[in-house]
Amino acid sequence: MAITVKTVGDLATKKKSAEKIIMLTAHDAVFGALIDQAGVDLILVGDSLGMVALGYESTVPVTMDEMIHHAKAVRRGVKQALVVGDLPFLSYQVGEKEAVVNAGRFLKEAGCAAVKLEGGAEIAPILAAVVRAGIPVIGHIGLTPQTAGQLGGFKVQGRDAESAARLSHDAQALAAAGACALVLECIPALLARRISSELQVPTIGIGAGPYCDGQVLVTHDLLGLLPHFDPKFAKQYASLAEVAGEALAAFCREVENGTFPTAEHSFGPLTD
Repeated sequence: MAITVKTVGDLATKKKSAEKIIMLTAHDAVFGALIDQAGVDLILVGDSLGMVALGYESTVPVTMDEMIHHAKAVRRGVKQALVVGDLPFLSYQVGEKEAVVNAGRFLKEAGCAAVKLEGGAEIAPILAAVVRAGIPVIGHIGLTPQTAGQLGGFKVQGRDAESAARLSHDAQALAAAGACALVLECIPALLARRISSELQVPTIGIGAGPYCDGQVLVTHDLLGLLPHFDPKFAKQYASLAEVAGEALAAFCREVENGTFPTAEHSFGPLTD
């Protein structure tokens, strides 16, 4: 069977035909391949890797070089899905030139098909500059982890009329600037429905209810790889941390008591 490589244009087509868009995160070639084979449309190399892969306390310390390193790895494992590079903190906010250069690195060095950046109407001119350079851009509004401190922490956004109106304005501004899609994070479901219905570009929700044009989760949350982190919006489809912990402990026990390796896992006879 021929492999069908997905394109940015497929996102708009899916919205028009009311087909849901599926996005997950990956940070290495193994997960890139597994997620790609599952049939997702987009694989986000998210700056969440700062916490789940690099051990940082937030996404803020993540550098462009670290993002490129992981994006390259993911891209090597992917055959069909669109790989999206997440522009890290201060890689685009400083100005249009720096934003274009850093966004371009994701395409030139890592083979990504698009980039994602956080922010509302204030970031629209920078987003437009990146689009003019020929780089597809996904916007991200609502809870924006890079600037969560300014938003009062990791809280649902758009609960009152004023902030809801601001988010609607942000969505319109980013769409007008040329965003090919928007991530809506942690906003009320009915607000997400309204924004999605008002926009021609597709919306991809995370903690934004069922009415968005697609959904994204951090793969580590979906697989239960972080046992002490269970956000309300992230359904846990497996408990791999528990499974992995049991397997690792079993290996340690068998090495200690001498039951591994056996003849099955050795070369040649075990006795003269």
